[in-house]
Amino acid sequence: SRVPDRGEVCSAITSKYSEFLPSAQSAEELVSQVDGLSGSIELLRAGIEEQVQRDLNVAVAEFTELKQQLERDTLVLSILKKLQEFDTAIKEYNTALLEKKYVVAAQQLEKARSSLKMLESRKGFELKILKALGTELTVQTQNMLYHLGEEWQKLAVWKLPPSKESSSLESVMHSELHLCTLPSKEEEIAGPPVASVLQAFAVLGELRTKLKIFGQLLLKYILKPLISYPSLQPFTEELSDVVILRFRCEDPNLDHSSPVEVFDKIKFILEVLHKYLLNVPVEQRVEDKKECRVTLAELLGDMIWEELSDCLIQNCLVNSIPTNSSKLEQYIEVIKSTEEFEKALKNMQFLKGDTTDLLKYARNVNSHFANKKCQDVIVAARNLMTSEIHNTVKITPDSCVALPKLPDPGSGDHLKMQKTSKQLPKEMVNLENETKLSQYTFSLPTCRISSSVEKLMELAYQTLLEATASTDQCCIQLFYSVRNIFQLFYDVVPTYHKENLQKLPQLAAIHHNNCMYIAHHLLTMGHQFRYRLTNILCDGAATFVDLVPGFRRLGMECFLAQMRVQKGEILERLSSARNFSNMDDEENYSAANKAIRQVLHQLKRLGKVWQDVLPVNIYCKAMGTLLNTALSEIVTRIAALEDISAEDADRLYSLCRIMVEEGPQVFTPLPEEDKNKKYQEEVPVYVQKWMTFKELMIILQANLQEIVDQWADGKGPLAAEFSPAEVKSLIRALFQNTERRAAALAKIK
Repeated sequence: SRVPDRGEVCSAITSKYSEFLPSAQSAEELVSQVDGLSGSIELLRAGIEEQVQRDLNVAVAEFTELKQQLERDTLVLSILKKLQEFDTAIKEYNTALLEKKYVVAAQQLEKARSSLKMLESRKGFELKILKALGTELTVQTQNMLYHLGEEWQKLAVWKLPPSKESSSLESVMHSELHLCTLPSKEEEIAGPPVASVLQAFAVLGELRTKLKIFGQLLLKYILKPLISYPSLQPFTEELSDVVILRFRCEDPNLDHSSPVEVFDKIKFILEVLHKYLLNVPVEQRVEDKKECRVTLAELLGDMIWEELSDCLIQNCLVNSIPTNSSKLEQYIEVIKSTEEFEKALKNMQFLKGDTTDLLKYARNVNSHFANKKCQDVIVAARNLMTSEIHNTVKITPDSCVALPKLPDPGSGDHLKMQKTSKQLPKEMVNLENETKLSQYTFSLPTCRISSSVEKLMELAYQTLLEATASTDQCCIQLFYSVRNIFQLFYDVVPTYHKENLQKLPQLAAIHHNNCMYIAHHLLTMGHQFRYRLTNILCDGAATFVDLVPGFRRLGMECFLAQMRVQKGEILERLSSARNFSNMDDEENYSAANKAIRQVLHQLKRLGKVWQDVLPVNIYCKAMGTLLNTALSEIVTRIAALEDISAEDADRLYSLCRIMVEEGPQVFTPLPEEDKNKKYQEEVPVYVQKWMTFKELMIILQANLQEIVDQWADGKGPLAAEFSPAEVKSLIRALFQNTERRAAALAKIK
């Protein structure tokens, strides 16, 4: 095919362009028209929106203004309505008050109060008149309460003794309560006066306040005195329009009245009040704003029952708790009386609900008996512990506490042994030795103890005996109360009597005996009652043996402390003897003689105060120990002398002879003089240094040969008491340095 040339192509393009150009121009004109039309539309829309917005703002402003005006008008209308309600309520209140329609009057006052609260709650709309309305409402309320108070005083009139005399029996006798019984004719038309007045108080919210005051007066001047004073007996005196409640005194010597009598008296009072005053139903608002109908008795009961119940328990039931388990069965009458008392109070609507604390206390008599018994036992024991120690009684091996007679146990080692012995041949059973121990082998030796401690042990035994006849719980409590008695003794007596025990030797000795006496009984006390107590205690818990070491230690420590004091005094007195040196000097000899006399005087005084107090063996050991202290100190000081002249030796010998002659005389354990010789002859048994002292006296008067003979090559009596060094020292002090002395010294080895 032929290819078009350039001219042909250009001609074709020009032809096409000429055809397209009118179309393009037409399109541009059309676009220009569309843009113009769009701008006109936009201008028109903007104008329309501006006009509409302007009109809308005007309409909203007008609507808002109209709305606010409506709200103001509505608020004004509601306020005017509340003001009208307030005014109407006050007017109706005044009318009802004049007609003595107290309930209606009180209700109108409450309506007025409600309207005023509504007015005061309007924020931003405060009226000056509201303050005046509030004042008016307060005045009218007080006026209403005044009239109600006048009416209440007519219904219940108190005649009371002067406040300063309200606690005595004589002043209580002058307390009276007058209850109105007949309304006037005007009051009969308005309704029952009591109900009207009390319901009005309830509407005004003052009933509880008024009733609380009445309840407190009732408790203080009627109910509590009836509980506290057994001799008071209430009675009524009925007149034409009033009932007078007053007291009379029947038996002024009564200490406590039984709960049955007290319950009857209180029930009588409440029955009178219920008949003439308390049996009135009132409408009472509760927390959910709903009204419920209750009686005045129920309201009063809620207010005073707890305090009345506590008073009955503390001042009546507590005193009626038996002190002996044998009287517990008789207490059923008190429990029944308490049940009947509460039942009567519930019938009068004075009580509501289930069993109260009063009845629970009465029914729990076993626990209270145990607690009271334990408390009484501890109090009695403490009183005995804090009494004087020096009031004593004599205890001998034959004497014993008045032990309770216990029945033979149903089981036990003794019966088992009897049963076993019956099954065995006689020749196998009879294995006992012909030589028998004395019946006093395990007895407490003769001595003196405080009478209070003897009574304390009797109290412990009687309490354990009481436990054997009691319930399991009570038995356990009583048993541990007895243990507490002895633990209390351990803590109280050494502290309470501390000063006297330190200063007075006799009291220290008596305290020592007291502790040993208690420990002696504690060894067997648990065993004696083992099979009589509850099963819980029979398995080994019923014992007092664990307390024995503590009591023995307590007595020993106290007496040993007193012994240390006495030893210190003896050594102090002997320290003034100027070491027994230079006895040829009259002053030195006089000082030594005085010291010896003072020591003997001290020992004789101790011998007297401990006489017939300490057991004989303890007495002799104690006096022997103190005399030994004196002798040992004298021997030590004389043996330490470096030079003893012949005159010194004679005077030392005379001083020692005083101790030897008068020392045994301090041993007077018994009041009978002839019986004391035995113990005075046994002085070497109790005084360890006695023979040493006598050997010293021999040396002071012996020559060298006699001393050597006494030594007997280390086998003589002198060698048994002195060491070779001590004998040599004495020889050097007594004899001059000669060949004979040297020879004698050579033999002492």
